[in-house]
Amino acid sequence: MNTPHAEGHHHDHDQHGHDHSQSRSHDHGHGHGGHHHHHAPAAGQGRAFAIAVALNVAIVVIQGVYGVIAHSTALLADAGHNLSDVLGLLLAWGASWLTSRRPSARYTFGYGSTSILASLANAGLLLFASGVIVAEAIGRLFNPAPVAGMTVFAVALIGMLVNGFSAWLFMRGQKEDLNIRGAFLHMAGDALISAAVAVSGLVILFTNWSWLDPLMSLVVVGVIVYGTWGLLRHSVRLALDAVPPGVDLQRIREFLAGQPGVTDVHDLHIWALSTTGNALSAHLVIPAGHPGDAAVDAIVLRLREEFSMQHATLQVDLGTTHHHCSLQHPHAH
Repeated sequence: MNTPHAEGHHHDHDQHGHDHSQSRSHDHGHGHGGHHHHHAPAAGQGRAFAIAVALNVAIVVIQGVYGVIAHSTALLADAGHNLSDVLGLLLAWGASWLTSRRPSARYTFGYGSTSILASLANAGLLLFASGVIVAEAIGRLFNPAPVAGMTVFAVALIGMLVNGFSAWLFMRGQKEDLNIRGAFLHMAGDALISAAVAVSGLVILFTNWSWLDPLMSLVVVGVIVYGTWGLLRHSVRLALDAVPPGVDLQRIREFLAGQPGVTDVHDLHIWALSTTGNALSAHLVIPAGHPGDAAVDAIVLRLREEFSMQHATLQVDLGTTHHHCSLQHPHAH
């Protein structure tokens, strides 16, 4: 952007839209009042993360040991996948905690974007684990080994119950937070995997079809990759400061352009501060001059309540000079 911005909550512009930088520190001390509600999921999810991590560590040990004893690629693959989940959960947990921390002098937007990095890492971990499972399963398909079906069934059933319970813990927060959604997908995917492995164990028990074990691993990987791809795509978009999903840029532009005295809106940018919080900055061309603090505060409030913009920065221009966004071509608005 080619012009300085003032904080939307305390829009310290004079009649020419200039920024009074000395009141910056006061701006930011109060400017995060609108952030309170998107920290709530992080605070409430601590117990869910602690329980899920503890249960998954136990499952990794059990499935790893019995996978070796029963000669089951599917169990070993499930154990490996659960291990990646433990790492993924720890990443997501750490990011949830960081998101709730207050901004600092260096990180003036706070640490919310760590949740975006965590969801990216989560997706990467899942895809890596999938690759390892595929390599092992293909080897077993060409060299099948006898599999202890009953052991596979029993251990996988325990895994399914544990992962199903873990997924339920994250059910509530996964609609609002992409990071929590990553944890939920991990757990739900694991429950599905364990169920499939349990079924294959039963079939092997009655038919001795040992090739079914690695084949089931491949089917499970397909399910994991399908679910992970959406998470990866959304995470990459947020990391690249794309307009967050569910935000209607054109509607916001029309809302701002429709405010009293506004003749033009330019330099409109919307990006994600975290997997749950959004930010906006824009220039409003008002030839009549600054409409007053109350008018701008009212716009910021509506942006927060109607359009989920937790952090809005508005600059008022008189329109006496030609403005263009430094990120775009000179003649583009």
